Amino acid sequence: MFGYLYYYNWSYLVLMIPCIIISLICQIRVQSAYSKYSKIQNSRHMTGAQAAQHVLMSNGVTNVRIERVGGKLTDHFDPRTNVIRLSEGVYDSATVAAVGIAAHEAGHAVQHAQNYLPNKIRSAILPVANIGSKLSWIFIIIGLAMPNFGNLMLNIGIVFFAASVLFTVATLPVEFNASARALRCIRETNILYEDEYAGARSVLRAAAMTYVAAALTAMLQLLRLILIANSRRR
Repeated sequence: MFGYLYYYNWSYLVLMIPCIIISLICQIRVQSAYSKYSKIQNSRHMTGAQAAQHVLMSNGVTNVRIERVGGKLTDHFDPRTNVIRLSEGVYDSATVAAVGIAAHEAGHAVQHAQNYLPNKIRSAILPVANIGSKLSWIFIIIGLAMPNFGNLMLNIGIVFFAASVLFTVATLPVEFNASARALRCIRETNILYEDEYAGARSVLRAAAMTYVAAALTAMLQLLRLILIANSRRR
């Protein structure tokens, strides 16, 4: 019964299969852009760590550390410790891709320092979203499997899942703004020349589309769960 309701009804084909395809395309585009522009050295020989520091200094932010972290494309800003962590292929690399990625993470640090409102909203949603992501599928699976009180469990699961969807959607303006800050600083301070700037922009745009795909997938997944819940009430 659970398999029929969740995996094999029409909503999976109509709503989820396109999202899976779009997500795969976005991931391929990110890998392709990163692979291409991580092989092109920037003319100023500026490493990712130096680019991140440059963006911070250009925005008057001085209390952020920049550290190396293992892995590929594991770059992130941690607002709890005020640390930018750059992957091994970005920290010491003087490529076009490294500058774009590092500047993007520095953009997040600038958002945090300047109390950027969408970033504060996203941070406020995070604790609820974490709970929702951990508990939602427990209730959903129980709700789909239980003949008695199943609708109640399913509805609770949907509410929890909606919290995580809200966080995914709230992430979009934060990510787009961080990239906009990064690219504006790169252009205004001439970190990269024009053709190099276009490469960094391509990398960041490809990465941004993965967040769009994730938000679309989450929203359609929520819609699908609501449709399943409604069908059970009939």
